[in-house]
Amino acid sequence: MIPQNTIDQIIETAQVDEVIGEFITLKKRGVNMIGLCPFHNEKTPSFTVSPSKGIYKCFGCGNAGNSVKFLMEHEHYTYPEALRFLANKYNIEVEEEQRDEASLEEEKLRDSLYIINEFAQKQYTNNLIENEEGKSIGLSYFKERGFRQDIIEKFQLGYAVQRSTDLLEKAKAKGYQVDLLKKLGLVTEKGNDFFRERVIFPIRNLSGKVIAFGARTLKSDKKIPKYLNSPETDVYNKSKVLYGAFLAKGPMRNQDECYLVEGYTDVISLHQGGIENVVASSGTSLTPDQIRLIKRYTKNITVLFDGDQAGVKAAFRGIELILEEGLNVKVVLFPDSEDPDSYLRKIGSESFKVFLAEEAKDFVLFKTQLLFQESKNDPVKKANLIQEIVTTIAKIPEPIKQSLYTKECSTSMDVNEQMLINEVNKIKRTTLQKKLKIDEANTPKIDGITTEDHSQKELNANEVDVDYQEKDILRLLLAYGDKEIEEGITVTQYILTELQEVGLETKLYKEILAEVNTTFQKEKKVLDNSYFLNHPNNNIAKLAIEFASSPYELSENWEKMHEILITEADSNYKKDIKSGIMRFKLKKVNKLIAENRIRLKELKPDDDYMTILKVNKKLEEMRNQICDILGTVVY
Repeated sequence: MIPQNTIDQIIETAQVDEVIGEFITLKKRGVNMIGLCPFHNEKTPSFTVSPSKGIYKCFGCGNAGNSVKFLMEHEHYTYPEALRFLANKYNIEVEEEQRDEASLEEEKLRDSLYIINEFAQKQYTNNLIENEEGKSIGLSYFKERGFRQDIIEKFQLGYAVQRSTDLLEKAKAKGYQVDLLKKLGLVTEKGNDFFRERVIFPIRNLSGKVIAFGARTLKSDKKIPKYLNSPETDVYNKSKVLYGAFLAKGPMRNQDECYLVEGYTDVISLHQGGIENVVASSGTSLTPDQIRLIKRYTKNITVLFDGDQAGVKAAFRGIELILEEGLNVKVVLFPDSEDPDSYLRKIGSESFKVFLAEEAKDFVLFKTQLLFQESKNDPVKKANLIQEIVTTIAKIPEPIKQSLYTKECSTSMDVNEQMLINEVNKIKRTTLQKKLKIDEANTPKIDGITTEDHSQKELNANEVDVDYQEKDILRLLLAYGDKEIEEGITVTQYILTELQEVGLETKLYKEILAEVNTTFQKEKKVLDNSYFLNHPNNNIAKLAIEFASSPYELSENWEKMHEILITEADSNYKKDIKSGIMRFKLKKVNKLIAENRIRLKELKPDDDYMTILKVNKKLEEMRNQICDILGTVVY
C-alpha cells in the first residue's frame, strides 16, 4: 500500500492537463482546456480540464475525476498502478507499505505480463543484433527493405530463432513462470516457442508498454501463414489497439491528421520518410474502438490503399465506420502493384509527401466516381450505385456535410438532388425506428410504465426540491466554510448549528456533512471542497468535482464589451446561505404538515385528535414565520 503522504504528494504534483494531454487533444478555452470526451462518443467537445483545480469533467456523460481517476478509467489501471505511473512520470519515490493480498495478486499478475513481454522483446531484439541466425536472416531482411539502424531501434524490431525452446529456456533461467508465458501466447501448450524463424514487430499500448507481438515469416511456403499475432490477453485487446499509436499520438495531434495504413512495414517506412502521424490496423478489420482512438488526437483521417481497386471496395465498410464517427475521410490510391512502403522507397520521401498531398481525395466523392465508372450506361447498376452512395451519405452525422455531399453527388451522377435528399431521409428514418425498437425492447417495464419513467415520477413527486436544496447548502458549506457569516461565527459553525434541528435526508450528503462535523468538532478544522476532490469515496469526489466545475465561463472582456457589471459570487454568499437554509426548513415543514394532515384524515378512535391538531397548528405557525422571513406567500 502506498502511504497517504506519498499519495498526497503525487496528486499535488501531477498536472492534470499534462497527464490527460498525453491521451487526447486539448485546446485552451479561457482558464480551462477542452476536448472530445474519450469516455463517450461525441462530436462537440464537452470534456473540460481545469489545471488550477486539478480536475476534469465531461458535461456530456458526467465522467469526472483527477489525474489518477483518468488513468484508471482510460487506461484501465488499478488505483496503485495509476499512482505509480504518475510517480514515475514526476520522479516521485514510492515506498509502499503492506497491502491486502487480493489486490496485490491482481496487480502482480498484470505487472508480470508486462515484464515478461518486455523481456521477450529484448530477447527478440538481441537475436536480431547479436545472434548469427538473426543477423543473417532477420537483420538482412530489414536492411533489404531499406530500414536504417536508427529506425530498427526505434521500433525495437526483432527476430525469433529456429530453435524450438530458445525463448522458453531463457525465460525459465530468469525465473519467469511457464504458465504466464503460455498465457501471453509466447509458448504453446506443448512447451515450444510460439514464434520461430520469424521477424518480430513488438506492439505497444499508448503508454509505451509492450502488450503483444506480430511476426512475419520469411519463407515462401504457402502452407505457412505469412503473419502470426499474439492472442488476446489481460493486457492486449486487438480491437482497441493500433500499431504505431504510441509514437504517432503526438504527431497526429500536432499535424491534426492521421494516415491509416494496413501493415507494420508501411508504418515503419513512413516514419523513416519523415511521416510519423501514421498508424496501422495490422490486417484486422477496422473497429469503432480503433477509430475512436484516432479521434482523441484528430478528426482528419487519410486512408492509404495499395493499387488494387478490389481491395479498396472491400475496405468501404471500415471507412464508412469512420464517417459514422463524424471524422473527415480522404483516400489515396497507389499505382498498380505498389503499397505505401514500396512506393516511398521507389520515389523518395519528398516526392512521396507531394504525392500524398496531390492524390488525397474525399472518400464519398472518390467512391461515387469509382462506382459510377463501373456502372457505365447500365440503368440497373446505376440504380444500385445511387442506393449505395445514398446509404453512405446517410451515415454522416452532420446535416451540413450531408447536404453538401448530396449536392455534389447529384451533379456528378446527373441525378435530381431532391430525390437524393428524400432517399437519405428515408434511410435515416428507418435507422432511427430500428434503434428506438431496440431501445424499447431492452428497457424493463413495471405495470406498463418503463422503470425509467416510474422512478422519475417518484423523484418528481418526493425528492427533487429537497435534494436540490440539500445539495446547494453543501455546495455553499464547502465553498465558504471558513468565512464569517456573522461576527465571530463561520459558515461551517452556522450551517452545522442550523442543521441540528432539521437533518439532511440524502445519504451521500449526510455522509459529507458528518465528516465535516466530526473534523470540525475534533480538530477545529474546516474542510473545503478541495479536500473532497480526491476523496476515496468516488461518489463524494464526483460531487466535489461537480461543485468545482461549470460548463460556462464569462469572457474576461465581458464587462468591457457589453458594459455589464460582473459581481463576484463571494459578495452574495451570506444571503445565499441564510436563504438556502430557510428554504430548506420551509420544505421540511411543508412535508411534515402534509404528513400530519394525512394522519388527521386517517384518525382512529384511540388517536389523540387534539394533540395532532396542536402539532399541525404549530407547524403552520413555523411555516408562516419562515415565509415572512423569505417574503413568500402561503397558499
